[in-house]
Amino acid sequence: MDFNPIKLILEDGSTFTGKSFGHEESIAGEVVFNTAMTGYPESLTDPSYKGQILVLTYPLVGNYGVPHEDSENDLYKFFESDQLHISALVISDYSTEYSHWNAERSLGDWLTQNKIPGIFDVDTRRITKLLREKGSMLGKVVFDEKEPVTYDPNQENLVARVSIGEKKVYGNGKQRILLIDCGVKYNIIRYLLERDTTVIRVPWDHDISKEDYDGLFISNGPGDPKQCETTIQSLSKAYKSEIPIFGICLGNQLMALAAGADTYKLKYGHRSHNQPVLEVGSDKAYITSQNHGFAIDNETLPKEWKPLFINLNDNTNEGMKHMSKPFFSTQFHPEASGGPTDTAHLFDVFIENIKKSTKLKVQS
Repeated sequence: MDFNPIKLILEDGSTFTGKSFGHEESIAGEVVFNTAMTGYPESLTDPSYKGQILVLTYPLVGNYGVPHEDSENDLYKFFESDQLHISALVISDYSTEYSHWNAERSLGDWLTQNKIPGIFDVDTRRITKLLREKGSMLGKVVFDEKEPVTYDPNQENLVARVSIGEKKVYGNGKQRILLIDCGVKYNIIRYLLERDTTVIRVPWDHDISKEDYDGLFISNGPGDPKQCETTIQSLSKAYKSEIPIFGICLGNQLMALAAGADTYKLKYGHRSHNQPVLEVGSDKAYITSQNHGFAIDNETLPKEWKPLFINLNDNTNEGMKHMSKPFFSTQFHPEASGGPTDTAHLFDVFIENIKKSTKLKVQS
């Protein structure tokens, strides 16, 4: 099989020439790497990767193809959204032959059908070392020598591009969860529905003061959290009530900004399945899945908030909690599809907070 040449050019001038196995078009974005060994269908459909050129460090990709688009509860069962969000995919070795009981097509066909460029036969280890030394960089995928205009996705409100357009309701459970969609992964909705809930999914800039709900959930999403001023203002108002709140990933950062803390961009972000975190105030450590490029500055947290988890690799914030109200958040993904699920119990904690809050409301 013949493959056309295609290049990845980093903003420092580093150039990697490989072979094209996806849509053949030039494109620009931020270059990041993910160290997970499995889960490329989930990663490619994760809205948190919007605007990014994704480098997978695992050397063999494509061997199990791409699963069927089966649906359950009006959600794709094997993907994290209804579309691919990466700008391009960069891998070392592409497996042209795939084998899996649930495979419907090849990874290359999937990329081509969704107009996403793919590059293989490049030194992803070298690319990753460059990104670790210099930090995430802007980059360009260049096909047929047609170099695109430089694009920095972090200067744009990416959440507005991936959030749902209008309110949508899932399930018919006892607890009513208002989910602010900043680019929600479908597995978050699945986890909530498994816990006897009705999930009311609303856009990132929705006026939540007009909604009736028992618990508030703020999802993951792409880009700089400071771009989401409307969501931050909504959360500031929500803090005046006692209704339980749970935020994940970008939701963690938005909750911090609403509380008056600050966030900053990480050098190259955390994107992997096996990040160790420590529960603050205990000796409990968990293995987590993560995908984020920004973090909370722990030193700026107001006195009524405290860190809930800390990353054991670099001591960055991995969550926070309010000292007296039922508000908490995590930077990692307790619901990670592809695992690990060591922290899935945090969804149960959220539901228990709601039940206690509802009981107190009835008693009063």
